[in-house]
Amino acid sequence: MLSMAGKVAIVAGAGSVGPPGSAIWGNGKATAVVLARQGASVFLLDVNEAAMAETRAIIEAEGGVCATHRCDMTISAEVEEMVHACTGRLGRIDILVNNVGGSAPGDPVTMTEETWDRQIDLNLKTAFLGCKFVLPVMVGQNRGAIVNIASVAGMRNDFLSGRSHVAYSAAKAGIIQFSRSVAGTYAKQGIRVNTVVPGLMHTPLVEYRLARTVGGNDPQKLVEARNAAVPMGHMGDAMDVAHAVLFLTSDEARFITATEIIVDGGSTAAMP
Repeated sequence: MLSMAGKVAIVAGAGSVGPPGSAIWGNGKATAVVLARQGASVFLLDVNEAAMAETRAIIEAEGGVCATHRCDMTISAEVEEMVHACTGRLGRIDILVNNVGGSAPGDPVTMTEETWDRQIDLNLKTAFLGCKFVLPVMVGQNRGAIVNIASVAGMRNDFLSGRSHVAYSAAKAGIIQFSRSVAGTYAKQGIRVNTVVPGLMHTPLVEYRLARTVGGNDPQKLVEARNAAVPMGHMGDAMDVAHAVLFLTSDEARFITATEIIVDGGSTAAMP
C-alpha cells in the first residue's frame, strides 16, 4: 500500500528552520522523509543548504535515495535549471510537492507594496513556476502527481485573533484555485493536481519565528494557546501533512484530482 518504489519526487522547501537536530520538523522535511521511506527517490530543494543536507542525512541513514539541489523557487531560471538537473540525474519526475511559503502580517493599509509582492511570489508564484517547468516532463510521461501546500488562512478569516495577513491569505486562496485550474487542464493527460491545506501545526515556525512575532517570546504559552484553539485539543505536526501528501501522490489516489485535503483537526469546521 502507498508504495513509491520506482518513483522520483521533487520536494521544494525540504529543509527546516531552527537549530540542527531539532525534533520538530517542517512540512517539507517530513514529506521528503516519508516519500523516501515508501521507496521514492527524492530530489530535495531549498535555499538553505545546511538544512537540506540534514534532511538528506536522515534519508540516507535510513537507506533511502535522494539528492540535493539549491533552488530559489521564485526565480524562473533557477527552477528551469533544477528540472533539467533532476531529469538528468534521476531520469524522470513522477511527483512534485510545492511547499514554499511563509506569512507576513499586515492589512492593505499597513502592508508595504514590497511585502505584498514578496508574499505573492513566495506563496503563489513558486507553485506556478514549479508547475510551469515540471508539467512538460509529466506530459511526456503521460502521468504525474502534483501537490501544492496551501493553508486554512486561504479558506477562512480568523477575525478573533486581531491579526491580518492579507497577502498570505490571498496567496493561499490562490493556491487552492490554481491547483483546481491546473488539474482540469491536464486531467486527460494523466496528471493529477491536488492541494493539502494545513491548519494550526506544530512546526519549527512556531518555536523559532511566531514565538517572537506574535507570542511575546514565550514559545510554550504560544503552543498552549494554539493547542486550545483546535477542536481536537492539540495542533497537528508535519507528519500529518506528509501523510496527506503521500496519499494524494500515491497510485491509491489515482481517481482523485482537483480537490483538497484539509489537515486541521476540525478547525475550519468549527469556525462561524
